[in-house]
Amino acid sequence: MSKTSATPPGQSEAPRPVASEEQVDAINQVFALFRLTFHNQYYAAFPDSSQLNQIKKLWLESLAHYPVEQVLRGAKHAIENSEYLPTLNRMHECCLQAMDEYGLPGARDAYLEACRAASPKSAQSWSHPAVYLAGRDSDWFFLANNTEHTAWPVFRDHYQQYCSRAIRGEQLEVPAPAALEKSKSKPLSQEQQLEALQKLKEDAGF
Repeated sequence: MSKTSATPPGQSEAPRPVASEEQVDAINQVFALFRLTFHNQYYAAFPDSSQLNQIKKLWLESLAHYPVEQVLRGAKHAIENSEYLPTLNRMHECCLQAMDEYGLPGARDAYLEACRAASPKSAQSWSHPAVYLAGRDSDWFFLANNTEHTAWPVFRDHYQQYCSRAIRGEQLEVPAPAALEKSKSKPLSQEQQLEALQKLKEDAGF
């Protein structure tokens, strides 16, 4: 059961993502934007560099499952829709609201959707093509036969890449399922059946 279950027994949440250099750079950009926009609030909230570095690390770990583009758009959304320096919780809301604009489900929801999808995969109704494509690239057999601890990071990385492509304006599509055979062989008429039977007899020497 632990190999096929989306959430293995004893595991209540997904493994913590490992941040990439691009994600580290995105968090630094976010805080630079906040510093320029909420100048006085920023320095009141982060009075020293030691505290700021700790908070950046917390934000990096908490937001690591979002595509880089989504984190930056979330920061822009926060700046454009509030006069106050956003909290981490508010930043999550902004990232999700920005993803909604593209019809993209959250990474965890996308992972569960991919794990639960029936076969044939391309014939299913997907919330967004990015979910199918991430599942395909992760390998359906791999997702079905590994624990979440192993499968989730692989799916998440593929999904982030497709989300980034969708956010940049690329049109993603689920490939059409293989067409069913349209023309089935017609049944033989009685005359044809008799002719075929006679030929079999002749071939057999009767």
